[in-house]
Amino acid sequence: MTYQPFFWCMAWVVPPQRGTSRDVTDLEVLDRLNELLGETDDATVATSMRLPSALRDAAALAVERLGVAASATTLIAGALRSVLETAVMQAALEAHYRRHPGAQPALADVALALAVEDGSPLANRPDVIVRAAAEVVTRHPGADANDVLLWALAQQAVRAEGDRPG
Repeated sequence: MTYQPFFWCMAWVVPPQRGTSRDVTDLEVLDRLNELLGETDDATVATSMRLPSALRDAAALAVERLGVAASATTLIAGALRSVLETAVMQAALEAHYRRHPGAQPALADVALALAVEDGSPLANRPDVIVRAAAEVVTRHPGADANDVLLWALAQQAVRAEGDRPG
């Protein structure tokens, strides 16, 4: 599964083509998901889950050699919980933006926040980020903040290359 970065909270979300919360109109679903995810009951259930064998082997190796979790089951449950929590956050944010469209930050603002978070030298050049955001969306309407930063850095590199004596 491919994940896309979600700006401010630095979480990962299920990509839109997998059916994110765009179809979620009933906030009761989000409330119920939060309730279930907040349960402190340690009871477990046996479940039959089909995993690709390479993924199972990778999980086992990561547990054994990297110590990422106490067991492959714990690793998989933690990953599932993380994806569900992130999907709920994304759905709540999208619902908020549907109700309050003016609250959604501009792409340049998101890119600037990402540049600051990443410690990019572009963080001190909001003018470059604003220009890059405007240029990128004309060529790629679905561009995200990472695309803007990459475009800005690429444009700076091209200009620097052109300034070198040949």
